[in-house]
Amino acid sequence: MSHLAQTNPPIAAAPAPPLPDTLRAAFAPVPDVTAAQTYTRTLAHSHYENFSVVSFLLPKHLRQDFCNVYAFCRIADDLADEVPDRALAAEYLARFREQLHACYEGQADTAVFVALRGTITRHDIPIQPFLDLIDAFEQDQRIDRYDTFEQLVDYCRRSADPVGRLVLYLCGYRDPERQQLSDRTCTALQLANFWQDVARDLADRNRIYIPRESMSRFNVTEEQITAGRCDENFRNLMRFEVDRTRALFDEGAKLLPLLAPAVRRQISLFEQGGRAILRAIERQNYDTLSHRPSLSAMQKGRLMLKAVGVAVMQKLAPQSQQGGR
Repeated sequence: MSHLAQTNPPIAAAPAPPLPDTLRAAFAPVPDVTAAQTYTRTLAHSHYENFSVVSFLLPKHLRQDFCNVYAFCRIADDLADEVPDRALAAEYLARFREQLHACYEGQADTAVFVALRGTITRHDIPIQPFLDLIDAFEQDQRIDRYDTFEQLVDYCRRSADPVGRLVLYLCGYRDPERQQLSDRTCTALQLANFWQDVARDLADRNRIYIPRESMSRFNVTEEQITAGRCDENFRNLMRFEVDRTRALFDEGAKLLPLLAPAVRRQISLFEQGGRAILRAIERQNYDTLSHRPSLSAMQKGRLMLKAVGVAVMQKLAPQSQQGGR
């Protein structure tokens, strides 16, 4: 046969980027509920957070359920952030949504959903908060800049607020008043993380969560953020964002007296951790470009000891003073 008639072999498609171990495990079948719950507990206690989502401050009967819900949130977040190809991330998130719907139909065979199924049944949790989280993480694959603060808050409404509502369901609360106050705190927590991670979000994921309207107001450019150049304009911008984030924390703090002491301590710890991040930003004069503000082990320990002290005082107080739901 003439060499002109020969055909070249087909070019093999490039292999998909490998999934991190935690994500591979999330999609792998598990033999039983015990294995699934072991997976969610391990994930909840090993992944980076400013504070552990499950501490000894939480009532024992809720700890496994917190781990199960956390595992869903963590995996959905990692699918959005740890899969480098956005189209592939969107595909995995779509598969995760399919598994969620199957879970609500009583069909689950992967670690996250085998564990989560019992939690959903025990606490009668609706599907919408889970769907909102997936929707937000899918948005991360399409949108990496925000024009207005209102657009950013709408993103937080789906990326952060559902977590607080899920916590309230676990604790037995379903009323709009507590949910709305929880939304304020969760939005504030998300915003505090954005201001903490300005440089890292841009470097690692090409995302800027600072609204363009705020940047324009303080004469800060994207080129300046990319260059890591902190000047008085950027400090004033961060001061503005920190102040209005703290105002959201102040509004959300009205939730705490409406919670039973048994769960109030853990939820208060999350809020205090967010406020501590804002103080860390202030301590380095609002420069979140050259150095990421974070909490030291000593600072975390002080907040934990404060929470423990409150817990001890509540146990010593007369039952009539401890309040309830």
